[in-house]
Amino acid sequence: MEARSPFLDTIFLLRNSGSMTVFSNLQEISKKEEQEAGAYFETEFEKEQLEFLSAGIHYQQEAAVWGAKVLYHSAQLYLIRENTAKDLDKLIPKLKINPDVSSILSADLSLRFLPQITSVLQAADPNDPLVKILEDILTKFHYSGIGYQLNLEKVNWEKELQDKTYRKLYLERIVEKKAYALAEIPYINQLLMAEFGLYKEVFWKELKIITEENE
Repeated sequence: MEARSPFLDTIFLLRNSGSMTVFSNLQEISKKEEQEAGAYFETEFEKEQLEFLSAGIHYQQEAAVWGAKVLYHSAQLYLIRENTAKDLDKLIPKLKINPDVSSILSADLSLRFLPQITSVLQAADPNDPLVKILEDILTKFHYSGIGYQLNLEKVNWEKELQDKTYRKLYLERIVEKKAYALAEIPYINQLLMAEFGLYKEVFWKELKIITEENE
């Protein structure tokens, strides 16, 4: 797909190369750009879905486009902060649907990059109100925040990870990111050990085996 805007350019480049070009002009994202981004993310979702074939998980365009807008404006706001405080709610909107596995994985196409931007913003100014907004998003969509320090004490993990496909993806990302804080939660630790089986030393030698007693 041919990019025709800073928003689309940024998203395509990030997905294809893992890098971002941040444009210094804050512009409203048009409906046409949202539609083009939505079509692009649908293709990207279908590619990733080949790795977790599941009839119960579907592309959720609203969540995918929302995640892209949050990411794009967050990166811009790292550079442009003059007179932007009043516009934070508009630039970083709330998702209007309740997250389920489909919307979580659709939004993750962009939100997986959000922890890096949040870390940079926090390093620049720990009291930045934008940091709190982004951390709240990552707390709600914590699959995308794996590896970033979040307060997830209220999560009911048994309920959260009841979908087998989502559970598998969640555990794989914990291992990929070596997210010790999550891996040492007793319930998740038990799931990981069951997945590792006899090959625990190969997959994650340093990870402790956690029980309720030694928590």
